[in-house]
Amino acid sequence: MKAFSLALLTSVIAFAPEVFATDNLRESIAADYDNNLEELFVHFHRNPELSNFEFETAKRMAAEISALGYKVTEGVGGTGLVAVMENGPGPVVMIRADTDGLPLEEDSGLPYASTATQVGANGEEFSVMHACGHDVHITALIGTARQMAERRDQWSGTLVLIAQPAEERISGARAMLEDGLYERFPKPEYALAFHVSSGLPSGKIEIPLDAVASSSDAVDIIVHGIGTHGAYPHMGIDPVLVASQIVVTLQSVVSRTIAPMQPGVITVGAIHGGTKHNIIGRRVEMQLTVRSNDPEVRLQLLDGIDRVADGVGRSFGLPEDLLPEVHRSPVETTPPTINDRQTAERVLTAVSREMGAEYLVSFPRDGMGAEDFSYFVQPGLGVKGVYFSVGGTPEYKMDEAPPHHSPFFKVEPEPSVKSGVEATVIAAMELMPGG
Repeated sequence: MKAFSLALLTSVIAFAPEVFATDNLRESIAADYDNNLEELFVHFHRNPELSNFEFETAKRMAAEISALGYKVTEGVGGTGLVAVMENGPGPVVMIRADTDGLPLEEDSGLPYASTATQVGANGEEFSVMHACGHDVHITALIGTARQMAERRDQWSGTLVLIAQPAEERISGARAMLEDGLYERFPKPEYALAFHVSSGLPSGKIEIPLDAVASSSDAVDIIVHGIGTHGAYPHMGIDPVLVASQIVVTLQSVVSRTIAPMQPGVITVGAIHGGTKHNIIGRRVEMQLTVRSNDPEVRLQLLDGIDRVADGVGRSFGLPEDLLPEVHRSPVETTPPTINDRQTAERVLTAVSREMGAEYLVSFPRDGMGAEDFSYFVQPGLGVKGVYFSVGGTPEYKMDEAPPHHSPFFKVEPEPSVKSGVEATVIAAMELMPGG
């Protein structure tokens, strides 16, 4: 861990506006956590739901938030929820939390571990767990809704709260937009969200000033072959061998196609083909994920996959009608998430001022995770986004922190929820001053 850059913090704070009153915000959040938020978190953790099937989660969130005086609309983009509180003139600020769990059987050892199962879109039953911390996010959204409702005399503008489905399939944000999110409801000038991280110390805040998450594209490749007996390979064309060569050659797209200082990832996550030891089959299916931080690099990687699949197929002598097919998912795709620098600086300054600089940390990115929050703030929409992280692992346990999307995943809910609510409320009030 390293503390937030002193030079950067000093330069940002130099432009800090006047301090606003938060009326013992931290104490109020702590009381709310003890009285209700802890119970809510346990409820959400025990009852996760798959992407696009977050029916009960949405119902509980609608009940909690509508009781605070927000105008709540359910069923936006499927199982999405939108809550609006108009509070005088001023900017519109949107705060988003994602709601879905993952198809994993929990093995965290927590006393409130999920034992839930759910039938997915394919008709198959899955174990489900919150293996990415979305239970923290939705609990904190309810906590934020309460604090903002109680402090209406301290801010002016319109607050829009979003409970978004299907983030794990990077499709829920787009579905809400396609369902008229920015036409049916007040369009935000600013959008806020956070993600709890098992890779950060509990309760600490990281607010990047630029790139936060990478683009992500799901790509399927169907490799055809000419079937034959496994003892007579010369009489056919082995699609397993063709697929294997494609896997190896794809790595040259990253190492020899894009600039060395530009990050990019092509990962083959699944290969399915064949039926028996001694049969050379006719088909292999491959599933890939593609990541980048730059739109041009993203296109280079995707075009490279097309070239490699086609070229390897031809090199093995496949006829034109049996060349590999490359299909890019129209659903599981998202551009990179990039914070608006000026707005991120404002939020960072306010959080440092109100919570204390000791709450801020900064880590170099060590992976290429993706986030469909990017759709809410994509260029051309005029929405300035700030996406930050909240730590969820005790500092003395950082070396053994379980990764996200693992059956062992767990975070400390109390400091995660409390800091998530506090930082979000501070950010929202910074962007909607007055009252």
